[in-house]
Amino acid sequence: MARLDDEDLFQSSTMTFGEHLEELRVCLVRATAGLAVAVLLGFFVAQPVVKLIEEPLRRALGNYYTRRSIEMFDAWRPRTEGGPPLPYARQEVVDAVEKHGLTFDLREVHADRLARALGRDAAPGAAAGFDPAALVPLLLWQPLARDPRVSITTLSAQEAFGIYVKAALLVGVVLASPWIFYQLWTFVAAGLYPHEKRWVRVFLPVSIGLFLAGVMLAFFFVFDFVLDYLLQFNEWLGLDPDPRISEWLSFVLILPIGFGLGFQLPLVMLFLERIGVIDVETYASQWRIAVIVIFVVSAILTPADPYSLLFLALPLCLLYFGGLSMCRWFGSAGTGRTQLATKASQ
Repeated sequence: MARLDDEDLFQSSTMTFGEHLEELRVCLVRATAGLAVAVLLGFFVAQPVVKLIEEPLRRALGNYYTRRSIEMFDAWRPRTEGGPPLPYARQEVVDAVEKHGLTFDLREVHADRLARALGRDAAPGAAAGFDPAALVPLLLWQPLARDPRVSITTLSAQEAFGIYVKAALLVGVVLASPWIFYQLWTFVAAGLYPHEKRWVRVFLPVSIGLFLAGVMLAFFFVFDFVLDYLLQFNEWLGLDPDPRISEWLSFVLILPIGFGLGFQLPLVMLFLERIGVIDVETYASQWRIAVIVIFVVSAILTPADPYSLLFLALPLCLLYFGGLSMCRWFGSAGTGRTQLATKASQ
């Protein structure tokens, strides 16, 4: 519901509709040019950025297969009653896996054949057929970083170049975000009162800060929870994941940018209230519908898992009520300025 008073934020503007479109075109061209420059800079740092992006996935895969290894150790049983036990105690395995960063494959061999292969017993044994009951368990250790199950694969020669370009694009978006938001608020300021334009200088750093806060929340906090959930789902279905770096990078591009844009909600609410599109009473009375809309939009902006949806929707709900408080505060401040101006004119 629009405000019913006479305040019109555009009534003092002398710009025509065409001039507003020209101002928008100029701002978009400047923002695009800044993004292009930032992407070019991103090509110089794309390689370490790819390594940084891989780290959450490698860490999640390492935790997944570490847990699976210990579960496999606990589930192992001798083939026959009183058969040869495992060569390590459970505490030794846990210590090797968790403290020393090792992983293992549990295999079974014939001890006499292994000794013969090592040259310790040159006498050939009688060919009496294969005896499964004589198999002895053996743990083959290797550093977790060398475990092929933790490696992140590509399926084509040109895929690596696409990964490099996507990493440069991600760096460019983050680096250029202050400039892009500056151009956005420059266009918005063209339609404001002169005394209202000073709020743009307040909105700009807040807008940039909210965007970067959303990106940091997604990258340093949400990724670990989302990956653990998705890998646990693989474990529940009995599937071993074999992730591709290009698919993971697409996930990395979408989720942080979705969080950064979603965190602009309070400023969007305040802007719509200031130009008279939605008033404070509507925000306050329709908060239940707003919460539903927030969850629907969060489901669109995030992958199909509950963790990323909740980690975006819950902060947005808090930001919605923060935006409502901002609208009330700015509205009361605006009313106070209007009353002072009226008294001064009298």
